[in-house]
Amino acid sequence: MSIRFSKNATSISTIVGILIASYWAPLASADVGWPEKEELKFGFIKLTDMAPLAVAYEKGYFEDEGLYVTLEAQANWKVLLDRVITGELDGAHMLAGQPLAATIGYGTQADIITPFSMDLNGNGITVSNSVWAQMKKNVPYQDGKPVHPIKADTLRPVLEAYANQGKAFKMGMVFPVSTHNYELRYWLASGGIHPGYYAPHKGDTSGQIMAEVLLSVTPPPQMPATMEAGTIDGYCVGEPWNQQAVFKGIGVPVITDYEIWKNNPEKVFGITKAFAEENPNTTTRLVKALIRAAQWLDADNNANRPEAVRILAKPNYVGADYEVIANSMTGTFEYEKGDQRAVPDFNVFFRYNATYPYYSDAIWYLTQMRRWGQIAEPQSDAWYKEVAAQVYRPDLYRLAAQALIDEGVISADQFPSFATESGFKPLQEGFIDGIGYDGQLPNDYLNKFSIGLKDEIL
Repeated sequence: MSIRFSKNATSISTIVGILIASYWAPLASADVGWPEKEELKFGFIKLTDMAPLAVAYEKGYFEDEGLYVTLEAQANWKVLLDRVITGELDGAHMLAGQPLAATIGYGTQADIITPFSMDLNGNGITVSNSVWAQMKKNVPYQDGKPVHPIKADTLRPVLEAYANQGKAFKMGMVFPVSTHNYELRYWLASGGIHPGYYAPHKGDTSGQIMAEVLLSVTPPPQMPATMEAGTIDGYCVGEPWNQQAVFKGIGVPVITDYEIWKNNPEKVFGITKAFAEENPNTTTRLVKALIRAAQWLDADNNANRPEAVRILAKPNYVGADYEVIANSMTGTFEYEKGDQRAVPDFNVFFRYNATYPYYSDAIWYLTQMRRWGQIAEPQSDAWYKEVAAQVYRPDLYRLAAQALIDEGVISADQFPSFATESGFKPLQEGFIDGIGYDGQLPNDYLNKFSIGLKDEIL
């Protein structure tokens, strides 16, 4: 835009007014007010599923909304959560269990909400080369390759061998309320292996009561080195840290979470309830930017993924080699070295309404907290629904989505039908153990498992 001045030019104040109006025009559309807070700092952990944040920054989507964002990698999930609670961070890429756990007071008590689900799938379970050498003897093969999904009962003879040697079998996961913890436990239990209970009411938060496999926390980027050092025998983590084990030749991913639960919800974007209430326009605008980023990531059958990988490979984001990140982000996944298979939905950011914060997703996490004792006492179905509605905020998501629809940026048919959407997905199948999940009936769901708490208190 250029402006020429002449003797008959309008007043300077008028020109300045024109410039301001021109600059802020996009911000006045769809009845979304100007952002109350423009300069924001968001945290993330170095995982590929932080991609919507990186893309929203690099593609200018935050700036389109009048938001000036700093993205800052955090040391671990606890530090990240604490800094959101204290206000050092305005929001963050979070484990889906973190806002829920904070709300119910498991760990740090705080009112954290999520208006945006960041992705589906994206995790894997990796074991060391020596463990795989023993496991593979129990795995069926076809055409010279293992038949997937590999079930946890193939690990049972390895555990028995360890027990005979007086050794504990140890596996890493990223945080007690992480998807990775619950997926690893789900996989083990589906194969008849007890992953252990928590008993916070007794002061035991180890998660190792009655455990046949000892699970402990390891930050994601440290997983490969910790396994290579022999401290753990395997781990469950997001990418690129499973593929890193393949590239380094130190381990073998045996299963992805897509095979444990097809299209399972993963990370969320978390903010405090107070931030959303004090900054409603900012909240709507940041969700708009994240939705645009997610849509870009999945557009045209993942055509933008190579560019996304180049962005993520930068040291200020994930900082892993392009090839390592691309191995899973571009529609493939490598198990044993050379056994690369097509998994187009390994990372999903927008398809299948991935960005919508479903109550049923929240309730699944709460059922797993109860199953393994993090929620010490049985709760009613109504309690699960009330907690989900406190934390998962589709109302805030809808404001952002509707603005994008009104602006003609994304068509309405790419979102749920807001007039009829209940926030509950229909009965979900696709679990490795064949047990279906209905978020409307959490206690019925818990009663289906042979391993896990139901009505009892430890």
